[in-house]
Amino acid sequence: MTTETNLSFDKDFVRSFSKESNEPAWMEEFRLNALELSETLPMPRPDKTKIDKWNFTQFDTHTVASQAFTALSELPEEVKTLVGVDGVPKNLYIQRNQTPAYLSLTEDLKEKGVIFTDIFTAVREHSELVQKYLMVDGVKKDEHRLTALHAALLNGGAFLYIPKNVEIAEPIQAIYLHDDVEANLINHVLVVADNNSSVTYVENYISTVENANGVFNIVTEVIAKDGAKVQYGAVDTLAKGITTYVNRRGSAGRDARIEWSLGLMNEGNTISENTTNLVGDGAIGDTKTVVVGRGEQTQNFTTKVVHYGKNTEGYILKHGVMKDSASSIFNGIGHILHGASKSNAEQESRVLMLSEKARGDANPILLIDEDDVTAGHAASVGRVDPVQLYYLMSRGIPKKEAERLVIHGFLAPVVNQLPIEGVKKQLTAVIERKVR
Repeated sequence: MTTETNLSFDKDFVRSFSKESNEPAWMEEFRLNALELSETLPMPRPDKTKIDKWNFTQFDTHTVASQAFTALSELPEEVKTLVGVDGVPKNLYIQRNQTPAYLSLTEDLKEKGVIFTDIFTAVREHSELVQKYLMVDGVKKDEHRLTALHAALLNGGAFLYIPKNVEIAEPIQAIYLHDDVEANLINHVLVVADNNSSVTYVENYISTVENANGVFNIVTEVIAKDGAKVQYGAVDTLAKGITTYVNRRGSAGRDARIEWSLGLMNEGNTISENTTNLVGDGAIGDTKTVVVGRGEQTQNFTTKVVHYGKNTEGYILKHGVMKDSASSIFNGIGHILHGASKSNAEQESRVLMLSEKARGDANPILLIDEDDVTAGHAASVGRVDPVQLYYLMSRGIPKKEAERLVIHGFLAPVVNQLPIEGVKKQLTAVIERKVR
């Protein structure tokens, strides 16, 4: 069943939605302030990609009512294959469109003070903690119109908090299921790892409808405090017709480490920003990204590591494959600020094009404001090597199968380095489906 909101998303709507969600006063004010900002802030301007005709803001349906799941056996088959990235799921959150549909967290983690719940419950029951971190150290609501609208109209997401010195051995998993063509998702994921804690968080955005005409505005904030380690894995497979803006940002304190493993496999037009701010001395940021584009989609992927602290290390590794008439921009930015001495910024971006109409552009950028540092980059854009295809075909392998093997070989250097086995398996399956 769909709940229509046949009105503009004005202050009255935002105020009403906040009250219906039983949000505290600060959250209502947070939303209203962001809505006011959205009226004057400009749209983001991704490098080399024109988005003036993309629809990020015009939609009539803010929320849809969806049934929750009483048992995992009720899940669609496409989702069942994702559940339990490393065996039987113990710590799992499933969101169906905007509805919190399933949640499990072991008693052991609850006793240790771990919080894992939907964002609305977190705002109500852990208000001070959420207010302390929500769009404060990560993505700011006043950056541009889309971040402001995100803050004002937020309608889904999750909150994960790991207390000091707590190390979680098993992955925490979240699945954001899109199965209503009228759903528009403004999802916020907030992960806070307190001092000397560690966690692996894995999420999937998955559409079980083939086509839609929706808007997804997704923001993730990862706060890794001093000595903390966060492994963040994501596989995005949203349907054709969905326009997606996704902004994943991390802030790493002294000797903290944030590792991103991202499989960006959406079928629609996508703008993706991934930034890691290495704030504390000795912090490490490591981002590995795999992309497959097909059809007529246009995508822009910007990965950035900013070095604030001394002796920080930032690594970017991205491989992408473009099929049919798909096009992509790969921007890699390593920025070592003045004072971040002894730091190291390394990046590699490679794009493989499978047809004459496919387009790829890899742009490595190093911004160095300090002398005593090391940095390096590599980038390449090219088509399938005919010698490789000839070699495989000369062994009796059909051309399409030969191309499939070449693609897997091209993406393997990134996929094989992903630190999360569950993400690696999911991503391999998605790649296989898209290249066949």
